[in-house]
Amino acid sequence: MRLAFFGDVIGKSGRDGLSDHLPGLRRDLKLDFVVVNGENAAGGFGITENTANEIYAAGADVITLGNHSWDQREALTYIVREPRLIRPANYPRLMDAPGRGADVFVTPDGMRVLVINVLGRVHMDPMDDPFSAVERELDAAPLGVVADAVIVDIHAEVTSEKMAMGHFCDGRASLVVGTHTHVPTADAQILPHGTAFQTDAGGCCDYDSVIG
Repeated sequence: MRLAFFGDVIGKSGRDGLSDHLPGLRRDLKLDFVVVNGENAAGGFGITENTANEIYAAGADVITLGNHSWDQREALTYIVREPRLIRPANYPRLMDAPGRGADVFVTPDGMRVLVINVLGRVHMDPMDDPFSAVERELDAAPLGVVADAVIVDIHAEVTSEKMAMGHFCDGRASLVVGTHTHVPTADAQILPHGTAFQTDAGGCCDYDSVIG
């Protein structure tokens, strides 16, 4: 199965760039499933139904979020209606966050892909343990049993926390990729038990901008 992940789409320039390039990439690379982090899609802060629809129209199968999930008030109700929008799975239970933090999606060919989104805790807002949240979702839909592929988006600040998640999931996920810092790293690698890992996928945004 051919999977692709695109880092934080930021504002209109990010959405335009994705719309310009993703359809061709999806066709040329024969991609089966595409995940896009879209938590900055609406003017750099959060996501709306209209901005999400642009990303889906470009070729995304699922959109993940992050620490800006609820910056746009309408996201609180939109996520209830849109199963392809995934927010972090480790929001504290007392927050009673709408939507879901993980789900299994079925491709047109019948392949099952588990997508998990979690927030890091180092230099971020206080959240529940992301490792426990990922463990729960991996146990519910194990790779090779329930899921044919597993993608984990860890939206976090520091390299060490993202790397720890990669090793934590090694052999149980197809891809663990970091988002949030908007700077693409050059450490893409295959971990010892077969999981693909990259500390940060970077951002779909202006090359020369204050956000990076």
